[in-house]
Amino acid sequence: MGTLTGKKVAILATNGFEESELFGPKDALEKSGADVRLISPESGKITAWRHGEWSRKIDVDVDISEAEVADYDALMLPGGVINPDKLRRDEKAVSFVRDFMETGKPVAAICHGPQMLIEADAVKGRTMTSFFSIKKDLQNAGANWIDQEVVVDKGLVTSRNPSDLEAFSSKMIEEIAEGNH
Repeated sequence: MGTLTGKKVAILATNGFEESELFGPKDALEKSGADVRLISPESGKITAWRHGEWSRKIDVDVDISEAEVADYDALMLPGGVINPDKLRRDEKAVSFVRDFMETGKPVAAICHGPQMLIEADAVKGRTMTSFFSIKKDLQNAGANWIDQEVVVDKGLVTSRNPSDLEAFSSKMIEEIAEGNH
């Protein structure tokens, strides 16, 4: 226990994030000792999406306009169809992801979350996975897409869908514990 004590992890999300893909990894990070902060362009609370309906709410800790990459040791991007599609329209969110990828710090993205990495021009030459429907998007952006439950490429952890959450969370914690790549 306490593998990530002293590590600060940012989760970037907005309304429409896939419920299990934020709460599951967040709980795993916190159980490992990480200080987890939810960053969003929205203020107050954001709402999850679960089985085609609006679901649980969660408090936003930091507005994206005030988020600094230097303040965090790692970044996690949950999926859901709505979440990354809304986030990639926000230039501050895209810049935050781009700047994060340039540091070599660990980044974890699941399901549709890698759409933010495409928007940040950060997938060329990377080996990744994702939800199958964005396979072609990742390939067109220069990624080497493979169909595995979890893929790690120099600190970048990606997974396909909620059924991969256990493997995703485990590898994410391992990569964050290792530090910069």
